[in-house]
Amino acid sequence: MLRRLVFALSSLSMLAAGLSDGARAQGLLGSPPPNASSGDNAPADDKSPPAATPETKPAEQAPAAPVLPGSPTAVVKPFYEHLGLELDPAQRKNFIDPAKSVLDKSDALRVSGQGECLDPNMALDNSDYDKLAIDKSLRTIEAVNGDEAKVVVAFIVEGHQHRLEWKLKKVGGDWKISDLLSVTGEWALSQYQCE
Repeated sequence: MLRRLVFALSSLSMLAAGLSDGARAQGLLGSPPPNASSGDNAPADDKSPPAATPETKPAEQAPAAPVLPGSPTAVVKPFYEHLGLELDPAQRKNFIDPAKSVLDKSDALRVSGQGECLDPNMALDNSDYDKLAIDKSLRTIEAVNGDEAKVVVAFIVEGHQHRLEWKLKKVGGDWKISDLLSVTGEWALSQYQCE
């Protein structure tokens, strides 16, 4: 129990440290930050726009930025277009250790007839899903630091928010997935023992 709590706290710390205020603004880390309002103690020459009135319609969400070919987000995106793709052995080319080792061991266990080790919808935080509802709420943000990257994916299933973090490393000029962590469910692909 303590190990899971430490893991969850360390994951949240890494997530918060690796993402900019832009992530908060896009709603991936909770509600967007409130806009500064011109209160009574604002300088008289303050040129800030007036606070929104109740009659004002809320601003529409900005359109998602295009996914650049070869980017970390482009590597992760297919796992949300074709659910369960992470368990397809043909996709191992997109993974490196420790994730690849766990997936390979899971494949061996399945082939041996001893059962399944991994949930078939890990990309959805092992939750039941309605693909249309997830597609409507799905948001991603990418953070690159040299040869390492994170893609945080957030979505809502039946009113419950989910956040996953895909860790990637650049290998031979291509981004490869090294791990998948659920911030919400407090699990990591690299921690599974498929033996």
